[in-house]
Amino acid sequence: MKYYRIHTKDIAYITQQPRGIFTAIFKLVESKTMNEDEIKEYWKNREYFEKVLPLPPYYEKGNPDKAVTWFKDNEKGNDIFRQMTFYLKMAEKYHLDLYRSEAEEIPGELVYEDAFQIAVKNCREENIKTVRL
Repeated sequence: MKYYRIHTKDIAYITQQPRGIFTAIFKLVESKTMNEDEIKEYWKNREYFEKVLPLPPYYEKGNPDKAVTWFKDNEKGNDIFRQMTFYLKMAEKYHLDLYRSEAEEIPGELVYEDAFQIAVKNCREENIKTVRL
């Protein structure tokens, strides 16, 4: 199976890995970069994704393993990505450079898995191909 993640080049404080798209767009909300209507739409989208996309349990503990999530290149993972149009639109509007990293195999030490995604720590960069979206 293949895996991919959508991210910026910004390095996240906790993981020391490139910041994923969900967190990158939340930073636009947190900084009040988005306008009021966009922020409302963000919360609507976030509520939806929190219902359909399982939240890895390590987040409840503050992500002590510094894990990052990767979508599975399968029907469920790709369907979730296709539904992220609002996130992609906000990234484009606010000039966030997005990248897609891909791996042919699990790109690190597996700490979580569900039907949509995996989470890994200690990513092995040599197994990852990254392109700008």
